[in-house]
Amino acid sequence: MIVSISVFHSKAQTRKIDSYDFFDTAVNNHNQIFQSSGIPSAIEMILKYCKVVDFNFYGLQNEWQNKTDGSFRDFDKKELYGITFSQQFVLPRDATFPIDSLFQTIENELKSGKKVIIALQLDSSWPIYVVYKQTPDGEFVSYSKFQSHTLIHRNTKEIIRKSNGTEIMTYSID
Repeated sequence: MIVSISVFHSKAQTRKIDSYDFFDTAVNNHNQIFQSSGIPSAIEMILKYCKVVDFNFYGLQNEWQNKTDGSFRDFDKKELYGITFSQQFVLPRDATFPIDSLFQTIENELKSGKKVIIALQLDSSWPIYVVYKQTPDGEFVSYSKFQSHTLIHRNTKEIIRKSNGTEIMTYSID
């Protein structure tokens, strides 16, 4: 008889262990279960990455479902399982948008072992992604989910420049 027990840490974790990044496991074991649940799906990926919920957690998406009038504001300053999310760069998307400051903020978060939730303009929609890492040439790699399929963009900076900026969500571990 084999007994399997899942153990989750009470304190969130964000550091890499060797060259392996647990975020890959969190993403691969996650699904976006509603067409319009991108924001709570990304929040759930972060919670899973920080090991404060298990891989079967879909409570935020189940509550949100196909809500179409939601935004990052719904999670701004909201504490979930010891992690507080913050909306940033809520600014007009025009020539005055501080893109360099946005990129530096994302770089700083990645260097600290965290990920960044981001809205990327693709055609006429703004799907939600999680900035996963920065490549040696400075580009950002972003992941999202479409049902069980993992979507990857390796040209995140280019997409942001074309849309004259975007909003992000960062988080702190309480």
